[in-house]
Amino acid sequence: MTDVWKFTYRRYANFAKAQVAIALIANSRPPSRVSYHKIAQIMSICIPINSISMRTFRPTYPIKMQPKSLLPFCVLLIANTLCGQQGHGLFDRSTDIGDCKTPGFAQYNPENQTYRIGGAGTNMWFGSDEFHYLWTSLQGDFILRAEAHFEGTGVDPHRKLGWIVKNNLDPNSMHVNASVHGDGLTSLQYRKAVGADTEERISPAKGANVIQLERRGDTYIMSTAMYGEEFTSVELDGVVLDNEVYVGIYVCSHNPEVLETAVFRNVRIIQPAAPDFTPYRDYLGSNLEIMDVATGHRQILYRSAHSIQAPNWTTDDKALIYNSKGHLYRYDLSDHNIQPLNTGFATNNNNDHVLSFDGTLLGISHHDRETDGASALYYLPSSGDSLPRRVTKPGVGASYLHGWSPDNTKMIFTGNRKGVYNIYEVTVATGKEKKLTDERTLDDGSEYSPDGKYIFFNSMRAGDMDLWRMEADGKNPVRLTSDGYNDWFPHVSPDMKWIVFISFPKDIDPADHPFYKHCLLRIMPYEGGTPRVIGYLYGGQGSINVPSWSPDSKKIAFVTNTGL
Repeated sequence: MTDVWKFTYRRYANFAKAQVAIALIANSRPPSRVSYHKIAQIMSICIPINSISMRTFRPTYPIKMQPKSLLPFCVLLIANTLCGQQGHGLFDRSTDIGDCKTPGFAQYNPENQTYRIGGAGTNMWFGSDEFHYLWTSLQGDFILRAEAHFEGTGVDPHRKLGWIVKNNLDPNSMHVNASVHGDGLTSLQYRKAVGADTEERISPAKGANVIQLERRGDTYIMSTAMYGEEFTSVELDGVVLDNEVYVGIYVCSHNPEVLETAVFRNVRIIQPAAPDFTPYRDYLGSNLEIMDVATGHRQILYRSAHSIQAPNWTTDDKALIYNSKGHLYRYDLSDHNIQPLNTGFATNNNNDHVLSFDGTLLGISHHDRETDGASALYYLPSSGDSLPRRVTKPGVGASYLHGWSPDNTKMIFTGNRKGVYNIYEVTVATGKEKKLTDERTLDDGSEYSPDGKYIFFNSMRAGDMDLWRMEADGKNPVRLTSDGYNDWFPHVSPDMKWIVFISFPKDIDPADHPFYKHCLLRIMPYEGGTPRVIGYLYGGQGSINVPSWSPDSKKIAFVTNTGL
């Protein structure tokens, strides 16, 4: 009986067959020569090389092993098979499209939620394509977004990466392709019919590393930017793809002999709200995310089919507190456990909940039955309590909490008093209120600076919703933003170096901060200055309504949305 087993490991796995192989190998009586040959055949298709580091594992030569010594080896290979099957992140499979002379690969790093793709291929042009594709399937409308860059200087300036939507996995399929080339050319490419020549619409923005492709019916919108800048968009009508399509990220080297590699981060596949959805009745699912502010790198901590909103970051750096369906929850950052936070009778809370600067107290906005469901301010220990203490008095009008004073003696909030929303200060011990702004237009989103000297807020007193700063007594307001966006909820970093905020689209009602819009997370220096983009998101109401900086001022927490 021979002990030389030949493995080539060039095909994808069939896990059921692999289990049979392990069972045969583990048997104390060695199987027949025929069985060994069959196992070799099974194992030769068992390991998806595309899911294993190609630098560390490429056995294409005979491996000499005794049968029993092969068992741990096979278990390792099957484990890699399972990782390959479950290790594509948001995607289903990785495939070479067309007759690629050099096989490609795709790797997913679950720790930082990034993808690395290697692809060869002659071109993606004319009537047929060659590239490596990491894909899943979707129906209906969607938004695809990623930040990507090539590794190395590359060989051919026409190498390309991006998002592609296809009817099928054939190389001549109809498609729409958001493409960024190695030389910076950025274009929306498309094939209108099977085997037809590819056409394109070139974007005026060159050298993008943020790529978004959106489908609305038969309209496709490519939006691209250099990270930190605003999107430039190109729109395409008239390419009628199937309702059910393949979508994914890809790399093409534009040279059949060369394997080019690229890294994709902050990859999102979003199913947006239906055009006829009703706000505050119809909700999408939610992603609880954190971002490294210096790099813009994001991680999804938790996905929920429910609407979750407005995370606070606890001052001990141990947890996030968010609201969902009127209740508050604590997400533990170390073990990822989620527990309800005890708020006693207050189980109709909105997304205006704020931790005190020292982290000992939690202020909440609860819709109280005593005042016909109007929001009222309460507070309780940040660890939870069965008897929250009321601050605002019954009958004064709706009150929405936004900040604590650094000494815990006062709260600031947006109050509806006699039909007008302004910013008020209330003494926690007595419930005595003081009006800090007096405008006929909306003032909202107030927050003390950590030293207590200033209050930052958003106001539409100048037309658009802009950020403003005033002294803690409401005097000397100064406008901080004025670029046409509708800016809400300024949050000052604990080290008082930065202000992060959410920018809603320019075309919405300035008085509204709606759900499910294309928004930007932006940042500006504490003293004021030109804002820059740190995050592109689909969300809005509930994304970052409350302070959410980490205690070391390096990260923020927020919520994005998608249908699940």
